[in-house]
Amino acid sequence: MYFIHESSYIDDNVEIGEGTKIWHFCHIQEGAKIGKNCIIGQNVNIGPNVIIGNNVKIQNNVSVFTEVFIEDDVFIGPSVVFTNVHNPRSFINRKDEFKSTIVMQGASIGANATIICGNIIGQYSFVGAGSVVTKNISDYTVVYGVPAREKGKVDKEGNFL
Repeated sequence: MYFIHESSYIDDNVEIGEGTKIWHFCHIQEGAKIGKNCIIGQNVNIGPNVIIGNNVKIQNNVSVFTEVFIEDDVFIGPSVVFTNVHNPRSFINRKDEFKSTIVMQGASIGANATIICGNIIGQYSFVGAGSVVTKNISDYTVVYGVPAREKGKVDKEGNFL
């Protein structure tokens, strides 16, 4: 069993794991796969064919676009922005140029961070609120700023070392 608020819209061919909760005004698009025990906050859009692992928490106002892959135990803060094209133009169709972004197990991304496509957010890493991620982040690494730069390390539980 899972919970979907009546104001949310779930397309055909979507998989939702047991114990997952999808709150107000969400749209889960065709082919998306959401794992077990996830929390999808208000006004979240999950794009076509997106794969989200187990125990993932996505806070309000996040769009997870095609070619973004989220592993288990990830936290995504409110209003985080993912991109999937490096040089978008409204008059050019670049769907064949999407760049993959992978958020690895246990990573945390703070509120209002922007994740530029084509990067890997390492296991148990920590992206500070408001940061702009322009390159890969190593496992257990703390980054913040514009652009995000390495500021230290964290352990698996998120304690700064």
